[in-house]
Amino acid sequence: MTWLAAATTGATPGAAGQAIGYPTLFLLVFLGALVPVVPTGALVSSAAVVAFHQEAPLALLFVFVTASTAAFLGDIALYWLGRRGMTSKNGSRWLEALRSRAPEERLSQAQGKLADHGVAVLVLSRLVPAGRIPVMLACLMAEWPLRRFVRGNLPACLAWAVTYQLIGILGGSLFPEPWQGVVAAVALTVAISAAPTVWKRVRS
Repeated sequence: MTWLAAATTGATPGAAGQAIGYPTLFLLVFLGALVPVVPTGALVSSAAVVAFHQEAPLALLFVFVTASTAAFLGDIALYWLGRRGMTSKNGSRWLEALRSRAPEERLSQAQGKLADHGVAVLVLSRLVPAGRIPVMLACLMAEWPLRRFVRGNLPACLAWAVTYQLIGILGGSLFPEPWQGVVAAVALTVAISAAPTVWKRVRS
């Protein structure tokens, strides 16, 4: 990936490198939304670090637009596949994949919160580590139409992109070299993602 390679070497990517880097970021975030194993938050933060160190004034804006759009479209595609899985045998594998990543306890909590607070829970779910899939599945179980999900998911993806981009900006501002900022941003995003699991084990 061009912008990640630039962070590693400390170089500033040119126009050709940016033309490759933004589509790559889009593709990885989109795939990460469909298959929730790609660390999309870390990708966005790393891209923001590199953009912060560039001289191009619109670099950070391009990262934000690319990441939020990819996350939004990926979520819509996954939700559509999940709805198809509710009624179609061929689409059931996507629904089963969602169920496998949503423990019953978290799904029950998501259903209760969704019933009480509606769209607000969908917006917050993208900011909570491992919160997106249980809430999305709760929306499917509540038979939300795609249009209603889209209305709630748009601000969710915008807030998500802003949050992880701010993490990248923070990492980029603390260190003089881009690769140092990338390491700091990735470490912070990993710590945020692992925090719920660690807290649950501590309580147990």
